Amino acid sequence: MIKKPTVISRFFLFLYAMKKSAIRLFRFLRTKPVPVNTREILALERTKLANERTLLAYIRASLYLLLGGLALLQLSEFERIQWLGYVALVICVVFLAVGIFRFVLLSRKLYKWNRILFADTITRVVENPEENDNQKK
Repeated sequence: MIKKPTVISRFFLFLYAMKKSAIRLFRFLRTKPVPVNTREILALERTKLANERTLLAYIRASLYLLLGGLALLQLSEFERIQWLGYVALVICVVFLAVGIFRFVLLSRKLYKWNRILFADTITRVVENPEENDNQKK
């Protein structure tokens, strides 16, 4: 003789079916799982933006030196200070080289730190989402 499911067992079957359908539905809504170390990741993003701002400041300063040096070289009445124009042009190139060098150096470090932060967190969540749900319980 087959037993009829009780009200409680029906309720648990209903919850199980709802959970499975919810997992199927919400799987497509999120693009990436939220990592545990969100604060560190946001700090890296702020550092990347600051690095870009610093590069732009170096470029701006070198352009000002370029314009100033060219203006000093164009002045025909002040031939005694034309050396200052050449110095400004040399400093312009040095500023640009230092800015690009620092940008590339810090970008490489940030890339390494970003890989370290994301490697453990994302692979755990993406590869075994059901195992992570079981660990939370």
